[in-house]
Amino acid sequence: MRALIVDDEELARHVIRELLQSHTEIESRGVREWYGGGKGGCEHKPNLIFLDVQMPKLTGFDVLELIRYRCRP
Repeated sequence: MRALIVDDEELARHVIRELLQSHTEIESRGVREWYGGGKGGCEHKPNLIFLDVQMPKLTGFDVLELIRYRCRP
């Protein structure tokens, strides 16, 4: 399984990465982080997204919409 972490705070991303280490079904190489720019995780094709809902410029739902829009074929 592949996970995508979307959070503007480095500490929060770090905590999620640590928590995921005990879950063998999520491969460590399958965890990616995204907080702006690029294709927004499309190339990663995540099965699971950890999404911060309250961020300074965009809400987590705005980011989710951006990811969805950028991942269209």
